Amino acid sequence: MNEIGSNPAANLSNRRTVQDYIDEIPMWPDGTKLHSLPLTGMQWRIWALAIAGKFFEGLVVFMTGVALPLIKVTFGLQATQLSFVTAASLFGILIGATVLGRMADVFGRKTMFIAEMVLFTIFLVALTLAQSFLMLVVCLFGIGLALGCDYPTAHMVISEAVPSRGRGGLVLSAFAFQAVGAICGAGLGYIILSFYPQLDAWRWMFAAAILPAIAVISGRFFICDSAQWLVSRGRIKEAEAETHKLLKREPQYPKSVVLHDPHVTEHGRREEPKIHMSVLFDKDHRRATYLASIPWFLQDLSTYGIGIFTPVILALTIGAAGVTNDVPSLVHKVLLSAKGTAMLDVLLILGILSAILLVERAGRIKLQIIGFFGCAAGLGLAALSLVGGGTDMPLLFAGFMLFNFMTNLGPNAQTYLLAGEVFPTAIRGYGAGFAASFAKIGAVATAFLFPILLKAIGTQALLIGLIIASLLGAAATWVFRLETRGVLKDVAHTAPQI
Repeated sequence: MNEIGSNPAANLSNRRTVQDYIDEIPMWPDGTKLHSLPLTGMQWRIWALAIAGKFFEGLVVFMTGVALPLIKVTFGLQATQLSFVTAASLFGILIGATVLGRMADVFGRKTMFIAEMVLFTIFLVALTLAQSFLMLVVCLFGIGLALGCDYPTAHMVISEAVPSRGRGGLVLSAFAFQAVGAICGAGLGYIILSFYPQLDAWRWMFAAAILPAIAVISGRFFICDSAQWLVSRGRIKEAEAETHKLLKREPQYPKSVVLHDPHVTEHGRREEPKIHMSVLFDKDHRRATYLASIPWFLQDLSTYGIGIFTPVILALTIGAAGVTNDVPSLVHKVLLSAKGTAMLDVLLILGILSAILLVERAGRIKLQIIGFFGCAAGLGLAALSLVGGGTDMPLLFAGFMLFNFMTNLGPNAQTYLLAGEVFPTAIRGYGAGFAASFAKIGAVATAFLFPILLKAIGTQALLIGLIIASLLGAAATWVFRLETRGVLKDVAHTAPQI
């Protein structure tokens, strides 16, 4: 491969953006282009390390649902205390996405990419040693803080480092590891309980993630920082060096990188981009903010409600659980619900795989709307299974299976993808972080109120409420629609409407 043309440093007209270099297909010396744009080793490394945050989120959040009965007996928790336990990590995500996520716009993507995993590991170790209800809640909250930071950061380190074509599939394939983590969480709980049927088995469930987390911390030190972020901060020379490192190939292409600073005026003065929360609601960005936030909030109401409490719902409807302090009986009941949960979570994988295949063809908005309607249909089947006071188990499982498939095909995947694409580089951390944080208000509310409402109004009424939320999500997506397929621009409102 060979660089075409004169030395770009000698001609300012040759200066290009970081994305121009990333999207450029290398040429052979005779001018023949490659048929595709293969990712470099650094791009694959960034992607591989970014999947960890989503995996750990699925593992911890959904494994909490499996471990909940054991934790309840260990600490003698009442209904209100149980609500704090289920909501703690989600509330941490809510705070972390906004408070820590926006720091990626200030201190850089790589710095926060490392810091969040260090924070996660510290609180994970402390969780396995927790001896009180307060310590348990604090540790789960701390884990949530780290995972909240990962929402915008992981998306940005991928989307700002990969080609525009196929970016959606790469981001969603990383996001798919949330579903992998969910299955591993349920499966790990089942395996540990099978070999260690004791009340404190939940500690070993969480401890199993410590060594993998340490390995991820080590790996994140050896990636390049986002050149797009460096450009937004005016650090052009560093951005050029990081772009060269990102695109390191054998033979090397491009041989030199000369970047354009989009914030420099024709008079040579640099206009610093505005970086603060209020920008999200100005006339240029409010539509993007509403699209990124409102549907995600409505989606999280049902996704986390069903995800965390599937073991509880199955236990209640199957009749596998009851109030007991007998440890062998309790472990047996948890095993049954964990097995059923793992079977249902397989549909999360199938859903996200379908999203990866279709996202660049169908577009984000279309899949999100279809997914919301599919979620409503699945919840409707689950609600119908409870008509008449009994439980139609095949219909209940069919409803949950359809819901799990459609949520990952549509809103669970697309809301995450859109939030990292509709904002300009300078405020991408703020925007994606705010959207994730706003969404987690729904998740926290669901996690906190679900045990109380489940007892007060019953499973069927709760499912009907979640159906309404899904339909509202479809409506909000259509009203604020901005299609970002193939778009990662520095002016969010120029994303095309459909």
